[in-house]
Amino acid sequence: MGKITIAIDGYSSTGKSTIAKELASALNYNYVDTGAMYRAITLFACENNCIVNENIDHAKLIDLLPKANLKFQLNRELDLSEMFLNGKNVEQEIRSMRVSKQVSKISIIPEVREKLVSMQRKMGIDKGIVMDGRDIGTVVFPNAEFKIFMTASPDIRASRRYKELISKGEEVTFEEVLKNVRERDYIDSNRANSPLLKAEDAIEFDNSDMGLKEQFERIHYHALQVIEKQKKNA
Repeated sequence: MGKITIAIDGYSSTGKSTIAKELASALNYNYVDTGAMYRAITLFACENNCIVNENIDHAKLIDLLPKANLKFQLNRELDLSEMFLNGKNVEQEIRSMRVSKQVSKISIIPEVREKLVSMQRKMGIDKGIVMDGRDIGTVVFPNAEFKIFMTASPDIRASRRYKELISKGEEVTFEEVLKNVRERDYIDSNRANSPLLKAEDAIEFDNSDMGLKEQFERIHYHALQVIEKQKKNA
């Protein structure tokens, strides 16, 4: 009793996944990275030649969508759920710039969103879940008991993403990453289908100048308050 749904939305590279994982672990909740799901579909599109010279063949991708089997599988060594696409672990591949450059374009396709939103809602049917993405609090779980909207300046986010990519051996420039961050912000915020918006009842966290420890402690405190209230009302 008293378990809730926690929806974490926000811009790219704001640390949504990091906070969501820590929060889920602290609360003993399930964690779902919806961004990994959209990235996996983007990788699927790349591997099936649905993206040629930056142009997406919508009809071909929609026709192939039923063949894209996504599954989160627990890595017991790391105690983390990793993304599998058609039986293959693609956790590293979906974090590449190759995928980052296309994921916002793929995520605006209505049929893609319909497929993934349906999957996400089924995952959260029993509550006790922390889910992060772009439209979790507004579309996937509009009735979530606790909603967070995370933001930070584009330069700060690009710097974080650049360091992450360099640490993985990718050959990118900061300017390229910053351009990608800004392009994704624009596409995510201006798409016709489920645009990135702050839910009216979401708590906004600007972590431009906030450390991970302070950020987690604040969010964890708020979550515990909501859970306690839920228990009292149960």
